[in-house]
Amino acid sequence: MTRRELILKSIKNISIFISGGIVWSIFKGSKSEIFLRPPGAIKEDLFLNTCIKCGSCVVACKFDTLKLADLSLGVSSFNTPIFTPREIPCYLCEDFPCVKACPTDALNKKSLMKNNKFEISKAKMGLALIEPNSCIAFFGIQCDVCYRACPFMDKALKQVFEPNTRTKKHANLIPSVDATYCVGCGKCEHACVTKKPSIKVFPRSMLGEMDSNYIKGWVIGDDKRLNGADTKVELDKQKAINYLNDGEL
Repeated sequence: MTRRELILKSIKNISIFISGGIVWSIFKGSKSEIFLRPPGAIKEDLFLNTCIKCGSCVVACKFDTLKLADLSLGVSSFNTPIFTPREIPCYLCEDFPCVKACPTDALNKKSLMKNNKFEISKAKMGLALIEPNSCIAFFGIQCDVCYRACPFMDKALKQVFEPNTRTKKHANLIPSVDATYCVGCGKCEHACVTKKPSIKVFPRSMLGEMDSNYIKGWVIGDDKRLNGADTKVELDKQKAINYLNDGEL
């Protein structure tokens, strides 16, 4: 190997080392930021396998709500569409241009339709949750900003009278979210007047989920899941004998 080739190889190795260090520093500083997907996004694991990161939905968005994720949100999410409601919420366009622009069905059109027409109430992007320890309405200050911003006022976001336990003389008018109607557009989070939003939209995948063995008797038809259920109780007699004779009693 000539001296020239040796120098060029050394420079190449140094460049690779430096670039690798830069990439590692990005990964090391990755955020655990909560972000939301556009309307109609399929389940996250399928979404990451279906989205081709073309950016068509971002271009189609009329309000610059959508943006492409950078490396700080992780390699798998890099260049996929997200939005941060505190910056710009989803304005729930009735024709869903972002969804129409998707070439791979990562943003599923059918999930947003009712009677073959787009229905904004079907856009379940997330669910708004309220932090009562920072929401000023819980301190007796009259504030209805999030309530007024909600596109499904008195359905997704309601105002509820509750006694003011501090003064014991007044009532607080506090916001309350109904998960049935909330679509996660983030208009409430965007409008919130506190330093950090006291109402924040979380992806529904992060929320609690009930096991399927619980039957809601008050929900029409839910008890049908009991049809054919095995109600026999099988006991292991030997296990019971061992338990009685293992010296623990």
